[in-house]
Amino acid sequence: MAENSSSSLAGKRVVITRAMTESEDLARELSKRGAIPVVFPLVSFAEPEDFGPLDKALDEIVQFDWIILTSARAVRAVANRASESGRLLVPSGKRLQVACVGPITAAAAKLANFSVTHVATTHHGVALAEELGPRLQGAKVLLPRSDRANPDLPAALRRYGAQVTEVIAYRTVKPADVNRSALAEIAFGKIDALLFFSSSAIKHYAVIQSVNRRSLRGLQNEVAITAVGPVTAKALLESGVERIVVASDTTAASVMEALEKHFAVSKAAPAGVKRA
Repeated sequence: MAENSSSSLAGKRVVITRAMTESEDLARELSKRGAIPVVFPLVSFAEPEDFGPLDKALDEIVQFDWIILTSARAVRAVANRASESGRLLVPSGKRLQVACVGPITAAAAKLANFSVTHVATTHHGVALAEELGPRLQGAKVLLPRSDRANPDLPAALRRYGAQVTEVIAYRTVKPADVNRSALAEIAFGKIDALLFFSSSAIKHYAVIQSVNRRSLRGLQNEVAITAVGPVTAKALLESGVERIVVASDTTAASVMEALEKHFAVSKAAPAGVKRA
């Protein structure tokens, strides 16, 4: 595709730290603007060590009032397990209310034949709980998530009176194989932006790059270290990164807006934008 010279992203090498299967829209939008997307997954996924709790929840799905889905990965994990084990995901006649953390998760839920009741306006778990608020009082809520999921969401749901059943639908693990070429480009600052989507990816980066001794803190003046969503931004701050570009939510449009604004206003400035 021809380079879009009207975009401040034209010619920029942008590293996406998740798999292409989850990044196709984002990579496409970057390419449209003349950027060069580099896919460098820092997280991988595996089945739960024990399917028992998830199977039990699926067997008792009619007892739940809500199922809260916090990622497309969680949707696929639940739908795949139901299909593989011959269980009916949404029994006919059961009015199971479905809440999703954002539009990407909602799209995956609809593909899995969930009837989505609510999509969070602010795309993170605690905000979703706050938006549902009093509707959760006394409600039985199923929360299928990663083994490394943030504990803030179930705590927020319980504050609003929900009876929460949290089950591990999948595990988040460090990828077995690493793209050494991309790793070297990052280590030597030969990229323009580095996008993070989760705290797990940040932790895995620290382990993988320890051999090169190029911490994120050390890169922050050379590369636009970008947090996709406020939860990830908080994790970057806690890791010692002070200069962060923040996309307000997980949509490709939000990421494009944050990156284009950053590169448009800081051509002669250090790569990162210090977060207020």
